[in-house]
Amino acid sequence: MKRKQLSFGRGFRVAIGNRRSQAAVMVLAPGKAEGDARNRHRGADQWLYVLAGTGTATINERKYPMRAGTLLLIERGDEHEICNTGRGKLRTLNFYVPPAYDASGDELPAGKPD
Repeated sequence: MKRKQLSFGRGFRVAIGNRRSQAAVMVLAPGKAEGDARNRHRGADQWLYVLAGTGTATINERKYPMRAGTLLLIERGDEHEICNTGRGKLRTLNFYVPPAYDASGDELPAGKPD
């Protein structure tokens, strides 16, 4: 069993995980974005849950509005960008199956657990 008290400072940070999955927190300031039209996880599905704020997810060139309570499944290989379109911070909790990043936040090769 693993346990972690989450803190939502700023930016993207892997919080906790094991060989099969991991969780990360992301905080974007107003007007900031994470990812771009070429961003994709070749080896992991990403579940993104919006805790606070508003934004837009662009997934495979299609835009989806986000607000507190929104849950997205960004499937492996989907091109995606997350943008804060609101006035406050956009806070998300993200789960990757299998893990997509190593402990320092660098992306893992497709299908390679940390």
